[in-house]
Amino acid sequence: MAPDQFDEDENSVAGISAVEIADWRLRTFALYDDVRKIAVSDPFQAHVYWRQERDRMFGTHPASALTPASKQAFAGLRTADYNPGFRRYAALSPEGAGQEMNVQTGTDGVVPFVRLGTFDLDELGSLAVWRLRSYGGGIFVPFRDATAGKPGGSYGAGRYLLDTVKGAFHGLRGSGQTQEFVLDFNFAYNPSCAYNEAWACPLAGPANRLAADIPVGELYLPL
Repeated sequence: MAPDQFDEDENSVAGISAVEIADWRLRTFALYDDVRKIAVSDPFQAHVYWRQERDRMFGTHPASALTPASKQAFAGLRTADYNPGFRRYAALSPEGAGQEMNVQTGTDGVVPFVRLGTFDLDELGSLAVWRLRSYGGGIFVPFRDATAGKPGGSYGAGRYLLDTVKGAFHGLRGSGQTQEFVLDFNFAYNPSCAYNEAWACPLAGPANRLAADIPVGELYLPL
């Protein structure tokens, strides 16, 4: 969801106050907290709730990534129906750990990441798992799949699966060596720059690209 904690320069977007941004973040964290609780017994209903709340926030909140003109015509984000086959569980393997990635943005300068490891998703492929090396220090997993940039598909530059620094996290199961992350692609969402070029977003690099189709989550409809 937008505005993202570390991929956008909050001061670069005219008309959005610090209080409005703080309120957006509080609401976003509360939304994901509710989603995790609902998903324990019913991931489908958690997804329905997530879609409804995101549409409401995008269409009405002053810190939404949508421009005023886009808000006037806004009828909801283009999000696919829930498909339980894209709710996965994966342990964090050490593969690639320690790799550094510095993302040059037009507003925030260089945003530094270090790789924590890899999620192996069987037939879907694998995704690098990153940690933000500046304030917040969240876990960040972007991805780009085979639907990217295609008519009716997803945003051409990719989407976000996890971004814990702003609450986008679906939990863990197990503990110790058997601990796994909940990776539910049905909750994948577009970076803010998909809707407003004023935002600058880190996107999916080579280690975060999947050859498979991921036809769920937020797809792309220019607003």
